[in-house]
Amino acid sequence: MTKNGTIELMSPAGDFTSMQAALDNGADSVYFGVEQLNMRARASMNFTMDDLPEIARRCNEKGVRTYLTLNTIIYDHDLSIIKTLLDKAKSAGITAVIVMDQAVISYARQIGMEVHISTQINITNIETVKFYALFADTMVMSRELSITQIKKICDQIEKEQIKGPAGNLVEVEIFGHGALCMAVSGKCYLSLHSANSSANRGACKQNCRKKYTVIDQETGFEIELDNEYMMSPKDLCTIGFLDQIADAGVKVLKIEGRGRAPEYVATVTKCYREAIDAVADGTFSQDKVEEWMKQLETVYNRGFWAGYYLGQELGEWSANSGSSATQKKVYIGKGRHFYPKSNIAEFLVEAYDLTIGDKILIQGPTTGSQEMVMQTMMVDDVAAEKAVKSNIITFPTEFRVRPSDKLYKLVDNN
Repeated sequence: MTKNGTIELMSPAGDFTSMQAALDNGADSVYFGVEQLNMRARASMNFTMDDLPEIARRCNEKGVRTYLTLNTIIYDHDLSIIKTLLDKAKSAGITAVIVMDQAVISYARQIGMEVHISTQINITNIETVKFYALFADTMVMSRELSITQIKKICDQIEKEQIKGPAGNLVEVEIFGHGALCMAVSGKCYLSLHSANSSANRGACKQNCRKKYTVIDQETGFEIELDNEYMMSPKDLCTIGFLDQIADAGVKVLKIEGRGRAPEYVATVTKCYREAIDAVADGTFSQDKVEEWMKQLETVYNRGFWAGYYLGQELGEWSANSGSSATQKKVYIGKGRHFYPKSNIAEFLVEAYDLTIGDKILIQGPTTGSQEMVMQTMMVDDVAAEKAVKSNIITFPTEFRVRPSDKLYKLVDNN
């Protein structure tokens, strides 16, 4: 929980670009995986052990907490690397580790590292909270709980003064936004059975996101379905009832999305930062919710629903296999130079045209994810309305740009 008593906003970091996007848009904490020991092990975006000091340095400068995810099942041959990783995380100054395996819990506590219990543990009642309070300071509740059930647990923590190893009351964390799994709190075996690739080892093949036909094996009758993507839930979105979540006593709100693009991290973090602050200062309103929803719809999503928080008994399923985002990014070119005295960025156009008035996106490991409207630009040192492939363009920015940055144009996703 943040110092001013508001809900702590935790954002995903799949790489340095996404991490910077989270830092720039108001995250209180970030969570990330290292190599193959987390639930997004198949993602191309994972940090290495050598990145840990830089992660801690950047986040510490912003006063942002850092959480290492080590929430896969662990085998005997993993134990040595787990200990090495936790030692390095502790040495680098990483705040806490998110875990599900008792071996990881035990070693983290042995070296004095803060422990957070992952949703894979499936905490659904106060007695389980009491048990894990022996080891952990923060606990993610099961995704299948309603707000009423979560509030009851939070009230009991307060009433019984249930404290973690740090001596503070146990903090309750929930998922607030992003992809949902068809399985109970992420415990799925479809991928293991079909491709010998275990989701519980971070290697999910996402079988549930595919289109299926159901056939009666005895008669050959094909069962008609209202929705062909019958195992792919819509994305969770809680921004419309964030005030109820705060009233329930939730201390940490987690945004899902370590495998999603930096602009997703930037936009979702920004919206929830504004919403959390609005709840805190009493300005939370339906008009603001509608505006936040429009912004959230611009980045990757499978459609939205409220999860089980409001008491729904069944999930809501995606209408298609991919994103329903209202806009998409189109690659334009790469950075060449930045002139700090005049704040002028220089890019080489390698793909599509760019025109004055276009909404653009600049992304990079240090730059993060920055949006702006192209209001003026020079092509080969001459003022121009349009740039085409092979042009070198310059334009002013309010932020520093690096040669490693990429330039995109944001367009409607029709």
